[in-house]
Order: sequence, then C-alpha cells, then structure tokens
Amino acid sequence: MVWLLFSILAACSFGLRGILYHWTSQKPLSRNALLCGTFFSGALITLVCAVVTEQQWTTSALIGLQMGLFSFGANASMFKGFAVGKASLVAILTALPSVVVAIVAYILWEEKLNGMQFLAFAVIITGILLVRYSNDLSWSNLQGAQWGLLAMLLFAGNDLSGKWSTMMEAQMFPTLVCMFAMGSLCFGLWWLKDLRGERLAAEKAVEIGAANEAGTIRGNGGAKARIASAAVSSAGEEAAALSRAGWGGKRTFSTGLGIGITNAVGMMLIITAFDHGKAGLVSAVTALNVLIVLLYTRFVVKEKFTKLETIGIATAFAGILLMRLFGG
Repeated sequence: MVWLLFSILAACSFGLRGILYHWTSQKPLSRNALLCGTFFSGALITLVCAVVTEQQWTTSALIGLQMGLFSFGANASMFKGFAVGKASLVAILTALPSVVVAIVAYILWEEKLNGMQFLAFAVIITGILLVRYSNDLSWSNLQGAQWGLLAMLLFAGNDLSGKWSTMMEAQMFPTLVCMFAMGSLCFGLWWLKDLRGERLAAEKAVEIGAANEAGTIRGNGGAKARIASAAVSSAGEEAAALSRAGWGGKRTFSTGLGIGITNAVGMMLIITAFDHGKAGLVSAVTALNVLIVLLYTRFVVKEKFTKLETIGIATAFAGILLMRLFGG
C-alpha cells in the first residue's frame, strides 16, 4: 500500500497548493506571472535534487517536456473556463481526469481494477463530484464546458505521462526538471506577451490623448478617438492598479516561487505513487486535494458546508477507507 500513502501525501501537498492559489485569487495580480514563478521554482528545486542525487539524464526524461505542455495547457484552459463560463461546471470537469486516466491506462497498459478497487474508485469519484457540484447548474447553463472538458483531458494527459515516465524507467528529478522548465517557459512567454500588450496599449493611449489635446481630431472623430483611447488604455491602467496595490510583476513572481515548493513536492510524491500503483487509483486519490481546500475554506475563510458538500466529504473518505482495506 505504498502507493496509497504517497498518493495521500501528494493530495495534501496539492491541497496546500490549492489553498495558496485560492488566497492569491483574491489578490490583484497577474496569473501568468504567478504560474511562471511556480513552475520556475519547481525547475530549480528538482534541478538541485537531480544534481545532489546524481540521477542520470536519459532520453526518457524528455517525457517531462510533454508533461509540462499538458500542465500548461490544462491550467490555461481551466482559468479560461472560469473566466468565460460557469465555474461550477468547470470545477466538476476538472475533478474527472482520474476517470480518463483509468480508461486510457486500461486500454494502453491493461491496468485492470478488481471489484473492490473499482468500487473504491467509484466511491471516491462520487464524493469528489458531490463536493464540486453546484445546485445552480443546469443543462441550459453550460458556458465554458469546452474549456473545462479540454482542461480535464489535459490534466489526464499529464497524469498518464507521469505514469509513462515510470514505466520507461525515467529518473524522477531530470523528468520533473524538464516538466517544470517547459511550464515556466510557456507561462513566461505568455507573461511577456501580456507585458508587451500593456506597454503598447499605454503608448497608444498617450498618442491618442496627445492628438486630442492638440485639436487634430474634431466632432464625431473625436468621440471615436476618446472611445478608442479608453479601450487601449485599459490594459495599462490595470497594470498601474496592480503596481499601486503592491502586486507588481516581481512580487507576484516571488509569490509564485513560494507556491512552487508545494507543487514540486506534490509532483515528486505523485510520480513515486505512479511507480508503485495503478494510474487510475493514484489519480483518483490525489484528486482528493479538493477536500483539503474545502476544509481550509470552512475553518479559515469561515464558509459553511452545504449538505451536499458534507455528504461528499464523508463519501470520499469512505472511498479512501475502502481503498486502504481492499486496494491491494
């Protein structure tokens, strides 16, 4: 049952990461800068570990690059879904990667679950869905479903890639260095794109403002110019607001470096769990990190549990007990 222990520890680590994400979501900061720092920190930590342990850098470690792309795409899709769609729907879909992992692992590697393992798996997934379910969700209110579905598939791809790396006997730390470096590069480029857009918008706003003041634009043209000026300056104003709030790029990136510690530890634990257990079961147990976040919101943020959330928590823990007794 070594895999179960490491899976639970990974869930705790990712739960702590989720708490920190929840805290930062209440702050006026750049999400891309934060995630760039998170992945960069993971790259540094795992690089130091790789050097200290003298692990071999083999071709199979390049699977980490694939993991990094999956992780980047999954996070980007999830945040896009939250921005344009129904948060509850996106949350439910991002709770289901373990189902995809179990199916694909069975098809590719013939990882079969015995009767009690399947029952425990189903109980855990049911508990997670009850926790994530929202009563205001209906079939007529499915905005953002495509982004949530994409995030689910990409998160599953990340888990399957992690399992694949253990089957290919890739050394853990070099693999994770590749993963975190790729994620950091992707979010870093996106962050730079945002900064460039903000700078160009600010410059354009200054040009239009100067033209208005010089009286070169008159009548309806002046009205249109003022509208355009307001539109192009919004990004620059947002950046200035972040700076005034004390959440400029440097502070946000530094905060991401701290969060990256929990992310790096969580990935070390889940890769170890994949090395000892079945991909679908490990993925399902690790998905329980949502319960850690929920407990934080209950006892720290002081949000009350709904009846469904309470039932979901009890169901998920019952699944863990079944896994402990019959997981094998």
